[in-house]
Amino acid sequence: MNNNSVVISLQQIKKIYDMGGVEEVQALRGVSLEIQKNEYVAIMGPSGSGKSTLMNIIGCLDTPTSGLYEFNTVNVSEMNDNQLARVRNKEIGFVFQTFNLLARSDALHNVELPLIYAGVPSVDRKRMAREALEHVGLGDRIHHKPNELSGGQRQRVAVARALVNRPSILLADEPTGNLDSKTGDEIMILFEELHRQGNTIILVTHEEYIAEHAYRIIRIRDGMVESDTPVERRAKVLAAVS
Repeated sequence: MNNNSVVISLQQIKKIYDMGGVEEVQALRGVSLEIQKNEYVAIMGPSGSGKSTLMNIIGCLDTPTSGLYEFNTVNVSEMNDNQLARVRNKEIGFVFQTFNLLARSDALHNVELPLIYAGVPSVDRKRMAREALEHVGLGDRIHHKPNELSGGQRQRVAVARALVNRPSILLADEPTGNLDSKTGDEIMILFEELHRQGNTIILVTHEEYIAEHAYRIIRIRDGMVESDTPVERRAKVLAAVS
């Protein structure tokens, strides 16, 4: 692939947290990796491995202590908070374990939120939000509030919200963590469909079974990349989405 297809490029990324006094925690110790457009990547690692720190840096929620991070060939490693916020809103769709939906707002308004922040006119954003909800199979639930939806439906609203700005990447943090197995499988089937449609997906998980839905697994241990390998797609994973 040529360099134009590289969405994420990390070169020797380090992150050190000052815990006060002389104590420092090295969360990342020189991580280098690239993620191409339309890849489906899982990032795995045990608690304390640095995977959450890596996710926060990839998602422009935090900045590295040193190293170079380029997002769509733009250096974001030295951006200020306002610049990072613009990148997050325009380029990154977030899906969280806890859904992060507004309890008193219906599905349509929840999906509209990124468009409101982006200054999209009301008529356009309602149309785009409706299309995004239809895209994830919730066209008949647009005026339902979160407490009127199942866990799987709530996560689909979160996926629609993540996609509504047509971001460069979909960044999912333990997206099935609050779901039962059957509903979790349905969300992973949805992710597979989104990937087939051309979306770049980065999945952060500690579940081996969930990671095996991706096409590449990056394992983080002690703040470094332990391994970076393509996935042998299990027959049952492929059967689930065929």
